[in-house]
Amino acid sequence: MFACAHLGMVNQKAKIVNVRNFAIGQGQQLAFIAGPCVIESHEGCLKLAEKLKTIFQAKKLPFIFKASYDKANRTSLNSYRGPGIKEGIKILAEVKKRLDLPILSDVHSVEEIAIVAETLDVIQIPAFLCRQTDLILAAAKTGKPVNIKKGQFLAPWDMKSVVEKMSGTGNERILLTERGACFGYNNLVSDMRSLVIMRELGYPVIYDATHSVQLPGGQGSASGGERNMVLPLARAAVAAGCDGLFLEVHETPETALSDAATMLPLHDLPHLIGQVLDIHKAVANNPQK
Repeated sequence: MFACAHLGMVNQKAKIVNVRNFAIGQGQQLAFIAGPCVIESHEGCLKLAEKLKTIFQAKKLPFIFKASYDKANRTSLNSYRGPGIKEGIKILAEVKKRLDLPILSDVHSVEEIAIVAETLDVIQIPAFLCRQTDLILAAAKTGKPVNIKKGQFLAPWDMKSVVEKMSGTGNERILLTERGACFGYNNLVSDMRSLVIMRELGYPVIYDATHSVQLPGGQGSASGGERNMVLPLARAAVAAGCDGLFLEVHETPETALSDAATMLPLHDLPHLIGQVLDIHKAVANNPQK
């Protein structure tokens, strides 16, 4: 009964969020946030960013490069976390300068924001931290776009309070990302209604097609995943009207140091792009009333 009431919320036209020289939102091109789960090496990060730029540039698509300098919520203490903030932000700054790409990475504490704000074009709040008020306020006060991932433990309408925290600072450059909801133990499920409901909060919505296929902690000391579901879920999300896709991509996912079971192989990316662009065009030509 509660959920049904929220599905009937009054729809308001979502704001457009500008990142560098392109816009994300209703009526705009489908945007892409893509890159490796974590920075594995300086050379590898630059190489992958360059290949991704070539793929998206060929289609003239809005593209934000993402990579984490620290994965602070790994399943095991022994899991690879990344190069850390000091080295990691240097690598991301070089990617930005050499390839002229907008950069996104996630922050985990208020103290990190001052260190990364100059380099990052989009600051990301991880799903597990989406209700950390001080972190959201500090990110918002930079004036930069902030991508807030909906926690796996939240209903989509629960993001209303999260949005109000950020917009209350005067910064309305908000992106909301769906990445699945807990469905029993070690499993996530994607409810495409979530994209529609969060759009009604007035901001662009992104669908994280790779984290949504995670099986959290499903391998005991690591998370598992169902990579074969990335493409069908990405298609469904674009059909539901999302404004962008978040994709973790790796040249050889099987050897990846983080999220090996869920990252999209680089060679599969052009095929996915082709399919979702056709769907996005159809949706754009038949907008929701």
